[in-house]
Amino acid sequence: MKKLILGLSALCMVAFTSCKDDAASKVNSEKVAVAAERDANAGNLPVMEMDKMEHDFGTIVNGTPVETIFKYKNTGNSMLVVSNIKSTCGCTVPSNYTKEVAPGETGQFTVKFNGKGNGKVSKSLTMTTNTEKGTEVVKITAMVEKDPNAPAPVKPASNPLPAAKTAN
Repeated sequence: MKKLILGLSALCMVAFTSCKDDAASKVNSEKVAVAAERDANAGNLPVMEMDKMEHDFGTIVNGTPVETIFKYKNTGNSMLVVSNIKSTCGCTVPSNYTKEVAPGETGQFTVKFNGKGNGKVSKSLTMTTNTEKGTEVVKITAMVEKDPNAPAPVKPASNPLPAAKTAN
């Protein structure tokens, strides 16, 4: 057992001392400069302030399309970039969004909801940004009621005649 431990110790010592390359020679000075600039600007990220985090369309009739506008302001010290806005489903479509917003300026995007559903409906939209969090989430809600003018569903008529028997 002592020989085994001694052998493993010797093997570890050889492994740790044989890989002694000069680490300083592998450092790329350009990458160090880029990293230093990035670290110096770390506190200068854009900050997005939304005018509202949720919009309630109230009570709407099923199938009634509605839309709203979400506005946002860049209160940070560098350019705010909105690279994408995604919805949780195809019934909610974000469009016309401001992709770049300078410090102190505002941007906006439109959300169109097709009004389909039954009862309380809630949808989320995720904005991909270059803020510290990386994403911002806003929501829309609506109470969708049945259309009073919609035709009543047709129930299949029951067949009052018995099925005919066929002779074999």
